[in-house]
Amino acid sequence: MTSFPSNTPLDLSLKGGIPVNTSEIDLDIVVPVFNEEQRLGATLRALTAHTATLPLSVRITVVDNGSVDRTAEVVDEAAGRSAGNTAVRLIGCSRQGKGAAVRRGLLASTARWRGFCDADLSTPPGVLTDVVAHLEEGRPVVIGSRRVPGAGYVVPQPLVRRLGSSTFRVLTRPLVGGVADTQCGFKFFSAEAAEQIFSRVTANGFAFDVEVLAVAARLGMPVVEVPVRWTDQEGSSFHVWTHGRRVFSEVRAVHASLARMA
Repeated sequence: MTSFPSNTPLDLSLKGGIPVNTSEIDLDIVVPVFNEEQRLGATLRALTAHTATLPLSVRITVVDNGSVDRTAEVVDEAAGRSAGNTAVRLIGCSRQGKGAAVRRGLLASTARWRGFCDADLSTPPGVLTDVVAHLEEGRPVVIGSRRVPGAGYVVPQPLVRRLGSSTFRVLTRPLVGGVADTQCGFKFFSAEAAEQIFSRVTANGFAFDVEVLAVAARLGMPVVEVPVRWTDQEGSSFHVWTHGRRVFSEVRAVHASLARMA
């Protein structure tokens, strides 16, 4: 098992289990995790299989948010299998929450393009091809979206989930401008955009993605939404009725944070 202090800038990038030069990474894919030993292996295999088709130097940075299961060993195993253009590394984040883990990974990166995806592989890795094409054209922010032409759900969401999502969009629309889908966990940035956005983002919970896009809007950065075919995965920690009050509170906190930026 890999051992490391949770917030040290250790670079454990590996290719075939051997440390590699990380100074010329084109694309860094951050995967925030907390006790994901069951799903992470399949996600890393799918990601590395697709990144092998990209004409880029790629690194997958798994940010461990305090796991107590075999998550670290799963990453070690994936690093041992990696080859070709993709390296895998594991770093830690002592501050709890997806937002903290993603921020840690993106601001620790030196890649010219950086982004994050969820550990459950709800968005197929093939979307990376379209994302990279937009980044190469100079787009600063490129995100996966379930609500633009060509997008959709592999299995339709239950009515209660759809109602909750609609309410959330009404609450957040004034913050994010014309972005149709704030919550798809598949977002990528130029290096400059990542530095400017994530040095300002403070949310760690459900409102994290909203604040990311709200800050981008406040900074005048256009957002490209790439259609995805989304698959809801079991094990989601979010429940509309249980977390509704907390979500509302976090969105209010984003409003306050943006007011301080003005």
